[in-house]
Amino acid sequence: MKDEGPTGDPSPSRLKRWFGSHPFRTILRIAAAVAGASLIAGGLGVIWPKPDPIAAEPPSADDPASLAPLPKRPVMVLVVGIDADGIHDPSNRAAPQGPANADSLMLIQISPGDPVQVLQLPTELAVNLPGRTTMQSLADAYPLGSVALTADVIAEVVGLKEGEPERFVVIARQALRSLVDGLGEVEVTLNQSYKHKDSAQNYSVNLQAGRQTLNGQQAEQLARYRPEPKNDQARRSRQQSLLNGIHEQLNQPNAIALLPYVIGEVSAQMETDLTPMEMMSLAAAALSSNQPPVITQLELAPRTGQQVMRELKPNQQLPLWPAPPGDAADN
Repeated sequence: MKDEGPTGDPSPSRLKRWFGSHPFRTILRIAAAVAGASLIAGGLGVIWPKPDPIAAEPPSADDPASLAPLPKRPVMVLVVGIDADGIHDPSNRAAPQGPANADSLMLIQISPGDPVQVLQLPTELAVNLPGRTTMQSLADAYPLGSVALTADVIAEVVGLKEGEPERFVVIARQALRSLVDGLGEVEVTLNQSYKHKDSAQNYSVNLQAGRQTLNGQQAEQLARYRPEPKNDQARRSRQQSLLNGIHEQLNQPNAIALLPYVIGEVSAQMETDLTPMEMMSLAAAALSSNQPPVITQLELAPRTGQQVMRELKPNQQLPLWPAPPGDAADN
């Protein structure tokens, strides 16, 4: 009680710990994020003409648009991959144990007829977070303020328009396994073999070099594998292989017919503000282009000494993503 004033209100020192040296500015920022979320919810009515469009007939095996009406304009989604096995697990059962952390952060923009745009965000990027006097990693935004704060910080870093990203998806490991198994495994090409056992996190990796067919458990191994704490870049490259493999599997002849079942299974294992039919609409839009996803990353400054966190390459012009049409290129 020693930090409280005579009325029981938090003292200035406690406010500073919660909100930093500029509490009023921080409160305004959080309020703006909440207000923005409300505006987003209302504005999304212009994307889908009906609140929850449902296909009139079973999906056609060769027509993505049979899944659901396509969105009327591009939609940007924040995807947060967490290190917990289940979306509601109280502990991540990782190392160190505690609440779920953001292991993977991506922005995905889906537009009918265009290749899917993916921005892999460095979880180790140094950012300012409310209530913290020193720089923190971007991954720390999720346990501190969940999706709302994560989206707000990413929007500021990337220079997104007001209201972007418009939707979010939080995926636990269980959801990734279900997605891959539901699609009937995925194929990836690995440039080396991976064999590793992590007793602290109770998982192992045993994957061979070359063209491999992965089930859900093996896909999780590839996505998680990071034997060196500072080598997040190599893990993002492996995750790129997995993203491309999932895209290839989605373009198989039977994938469209499987998607309603797969989306139903996976949606129960993740947190999102997308309805199942909106997810099918975005899947249909993603499949309306035969081109592979365009996967890019932010340009980082070279690592200095033993620093764990990274900084953006200086003097970059906002927005950092997405690139104008015709200028996008794989990283």
